[in-house]
Amino acid sequence: MQVHIQQLEKLKFAIHASNHTVICDQPTDNGGTDEGMTPPELMLASLGSCAAFYAVQYLKTRNLAANGIEVTVNAEKLKSPARLGNFQIEVDCPVPLTEEQQMAIVRSVHSCLIHNTLMSVPEISIELKLPVLAG
Repeated sequence: MQVHIQQLEKLKFAIHASNHTVICDQPTDNGGTDEGMTPPELMLASLGSCAAFYAVQYLKTRNLAANGIEVTVNAEKLKSPARLGNFQIEVDCPVPLTEEQQMAIVRSVHSCLIHNTLMSVPEISIELKLPVLAG
């Protein structure tokens, strides 16, 4: 998996993945032009859309519903170090479920790739590339 990020202007970036482009920006009060979601909002969007996918798959494979899932994700900004925490995922299901089905759909959402990534501290390496100076 790979994404490529390109600065467009000031604090506005184009994020390219496969054949898709998403704009990321900062609010005007933080020096941006507010033309896209911020990086933390994109992270919540990633978690929420992954959770929605797993919830839809659960309902679809059991012929309970194919449409209508809605997901809301909340998180708090924490300090020392600056990060997001206390994530809350709310899944609004379009159909009534038994208690057993409710537990099963929650288990399904818990197995989301992004959720699992956040639950296991990933390794992140940073490689800095500089232009070659003519000499």
